[in-house]
Amino acid sequence: MTISRRQLLASASALSLPTLAMHSAFAQKAQFTLKYGNNLPVTHPMNTRAAEMAAKINAESKGRIDFQVYPNNQLGNDTDMLSQVRSGAMDFFTLSPLILGTLVPAAQISGVGFAFKDYSQVWAAMDGDLGAHVRKEISATSSVFAFEKIWDNGYRQITTSTKPINTPEDLKGMKIRIPPSPFWVSMFKAFESSPATINFAEVYSSLQTKVVDAQENPLAIISTAKLNEVQKYCSVTNHMWDGFWFLGNKKSFEKLPPDLQEIVTRNVNAAGLLERADVLALNDGLQASLKAKGMLFNNTDAALFRSKLRSAGFYADWNKKFGEAPWALLEKYTGKLA
Repeated sequence: MTISRRQLLASASALSLPTLAMHSAFAQKAQFTLKYGNNLPVTHPMNTRAAEMAAKINAESKGRIDFQVYPNNQLGNDTDMLSQVRSGAMDFFTLSPLILGTLVPAAQISGVGFAFKDYSQVWAAMDGDLGAHVRKEISATSSVFAFEKIWDNGYRQITTSTKPINTPEDLKGMKIRIPPSPFWVSMFKAFESSPATINFAEVYSSLQTKVVDAQENPLAIISTAKLNEVQKYCSVTNHMWDGFWFLGNKKSFEKLPPDLQEIVTRNVNAAGLLERADVLALNDGLQASLKAKGMLFNNTDAALFRSKLRSAGFYADWNKKFGEAPWALLEKYTGKLA
């Protein structure tokens, strides 16, 4: 089943109350209380599916688990929540591979600019050898692990308040908000922009007060965060595919008996697959919806931007940083980049 945009919006006001009720209903008898936080609005497909997932986990465990969902930065910003899941103060967290790359550099390889041409390449790679490589590196180099199925965040687009982005030259000198990741910094510096790293919770106000003139995000986030209220143009660049690794604290997860580990794992992965379909369906109607609200769209030629990155040495630099073997895994699915 996929969820329509109308259903997502209709469920927004109802989502928080059942979640809170779910906490209190199971808290008294639960053997294990598991906290999951994310940075997205309650209307995003991630939180719709997370609420369903939590209810299923609690029910299938017969109340032994009280799985709690905290959307919309309730437990802190990305940096705070990553620290919490690493320490075990929080049990689960969904994070972009590109931001996770500040802790596990190998994780950000899936976000190489203008690499994946379509979703068939994305899922072949992330459900295949490239995803397996990244999960292995996450587990080997940190106190967290990633579940098998990465969740979708969609292809990222650039929005601005000043002008549309038609060519790489339009990005020159542009004050653009990016997430706190060296990977984003290097890409937009290759485009000669002026990137500023700002946590997502502060994006709307930063655009509203003109601290920055532009930002980049998937359409689902542009819509649910109402960024169209502070941005006029949306340039369809598809410059990065982005997802969310569903991360867990190793020690916390290992405290669960095998049967409960299986219940959590199965439901997390199943919810991730449903969320992928939701994001795809939602994106199909978002352009029309945002246009109706006054946002102006333009298409771009990916070859121009890829050529600029290649000439700036972006691909060659990251080939060296990731190493030949991981880069070969990426190009197994994308074709030659560097």
